[in-house]
Amino acid sequence: MAKNPKCNGIAAATAVLVSALFLTTFFTLISTSTSFVFTTKNLPLATTKKSVLFLPKKTTTKRSSTTTLKHLIKRSALYQYQSSGDTVEGETYDLSLFSPCKINLFLRILRKRPDNFHDLASLFQTVGFGDVLHFKLLPTETQDADGNSHINSEDELLCDMDGVPLDKTNLVLRAVDLIREKTGITDKFFKVNLVKQVPAQAGLGGGSGNAATAMFGVNELLGRPATHEQLVEWSGELGSDITFFLSLGSAYCTGRGEIMTPVSPLPAGTKLIIVKPNIGLSTPAVFKALDYDQLSTVDPESLLQQFLSGVTVSDVPADAYVNDLEQPAFDVLPELRALKDELETVGGFDRVMMSGSGTSIFCMGQPNDLDAFMAKFGKRDDLSVFSTEFINRENGEGVWFEGEGPALK
Repeated sequence: MAKNPKCNGIAAATAVLVSALFLTTFFTLISTSTSFVFTTKNLPLATTKKSVLFLPKKTTTKRSSTTTLKHLIKRSALYQYQSSGDTVEGETYDLSLFSPCKINLFLRILRKRPDNFHDLASLFQTVGFGDVLHFKLLPTETQDADGNSHINSEDELLCDMDGVPLDKTNLVLRAVDLIREKTGITDKFFKVNLVKQVPAQAGLGGGSGNAATAMFGVNELLGRPATHEQLVEWSGELGSDITFFLSLGSAYCTGRGEIMTPVSPLPAGTKLIIVKPNIGLSTPAVFKALDYDQLSTVDPESLLQQFLSGVTVSDVPADAYVNDLEQPAFDVLPELRALKDELETVGGFDRVMMSGSGTSIFCMGQPNDLDAFMAKFGKRDDLSVFSTEFINRENGEGVWFEGEGPALK
């Protein structure tokens, strides 16, 4: 029996319509689910790190590299070098970067120099406890509420921690000035919001880390006019420890601290706890109390080799953990010596030593009984306790440290 051509046409049209509706529904479902399925967090880490610098921050990612064990800091957020800017108090920034701090695994004071600085030799290591810097490149010209135009000709620094200077005495603004001076790009200015959690006078290099992070961040927002090698070269003009924070995370530093010799990275993820008394010590006050007759005589090169011998940091002999500034710091602040003695009795800690010029004490390892440790140290009003770990960064232009900073308020 022959088929009716009219019926055949209706059937064909219906089939096309059904297919179109099916495809439309299918692609609608795919497009609405893409943001959940095909996000950067599902890409290999190497791909996300080497593709685009300013990727959105993974706000849902959580990491335990730094955990505050006390009330001082209640929240933290992961900051990766490829992070785009955050919105802070209603203002969106162009770039947000983690700013790590450091510990000194050994610190030898070699001699006093004619310029009144001291030659030192120290093994520095970055840790995943730090601050966050938010950067915004200001427009060349802005208008006020009355419509009047104004040329932006200065930087603006904000900070949430009381007592932090917001003028040109702050290393962050000095770092921004230095980049302008060295690159010759003198018509660009920045707003920087510094969110602090690293305490001052702690021996952790918080301010130096902020300066190095500012150098890196401003250079990125200017289109990377300076190479990383140039940043390293220029950083010594700002201060002694700043150069270190432009390393990969582990470095042997000499001179005033500005002569940096990269070393094989120490194992990332090595656990430690930092205990910081609420009282601080200024570096000049510590050096003023230094008794040169009590300085260690061990060769710092031999200390370095012990840390780089391939054993874990906790397996390095106790006598390799040398800090020549403990003597003056403990003389000025005897309760700091008592705190170290107390911490050395905690089971689970492999090594206990003061970092830098103090007053932070770092403890390699983790306490066997965390509850007992917190009951004894974490609940004291005169101490802050932070659990963290070693971090390093990958080598390459535009690559920065990742770590946990204060969460947005």
